[in-house]
Amino acid sequence: MTPAPMLSRRLLMGVVIAASMGTSPLWAADEAPDVFVRRFSSEMIDLVRNDKMIKSGDMNYIASVVDARVLPHLNFQRMTAAAVGPGWRQTTPEQKSRLQEEFKTLLVRTYSGALTQISDQTVTVKPLRGSATDTEVLVRSELKGRGDPIQLDYRLEKTPGQGAGWKIYNLNVMGIWLIDTYRSQFAEEINAKGIDGLINTLAERNRSNAKK
Repeated sequence: MTPAPMLSRRLLMGVVIAASMGTSPLWAADEAPDVFVRRFSSEMIDLVRNDKMIKSGDMNYIASVVDARVLPHLNFQRMTAAAVGPGWRQTTPEQKSRLQEEFKTLLVRTYSGALTQISDQTVTVKPLRGSATDTEVLVRSELKGRGDPIQLDYRLEKTPGQGAGWKIYNLNVMGIWLIDTYRSQFAEEINAKGIDGLINTLAERNRSNAKK
């Protein structure tokens, strides 16, 4: 139900680094998305380097950091709908709510360990292709440190109204899109057990993760 461990760590490095964008929401609404990613990438890396509780591997604390600093800057409804696929349109409001909650919990617990892997990395954001009026963009970047550079590409959308600004709805690490990975896994569960079966599988996985 989850990506391979090494890919999982790299996926969350990308999510965490980009999604720390929420420290200055007034800026977020006005900044160009590539500037947005570049500035807050540095801030998040600095946070992880200097937070002793993150470096110690306190998973409950790390999960709280992910929940507070990362998740508010993801379009979680869009991510969940895309991961579930065509079956999303046939789900009830209660099923949608449960799917979002269980998927969110899964991501927090699965990827919290990636925070401890951030040390001497730096992020290089590539020139943005698009116009100032675009509301959906692809920001390409590389995470550099020990070993080969890691390709990190972000799909972001600009959201209006309260909490306006750029939000992530998909992430590509070394050619693998996060949501596509989950979509294939979820499709197997839905085909075998239906939507309620998928919800139950996610819930059981989350209960198991919580005991670790």
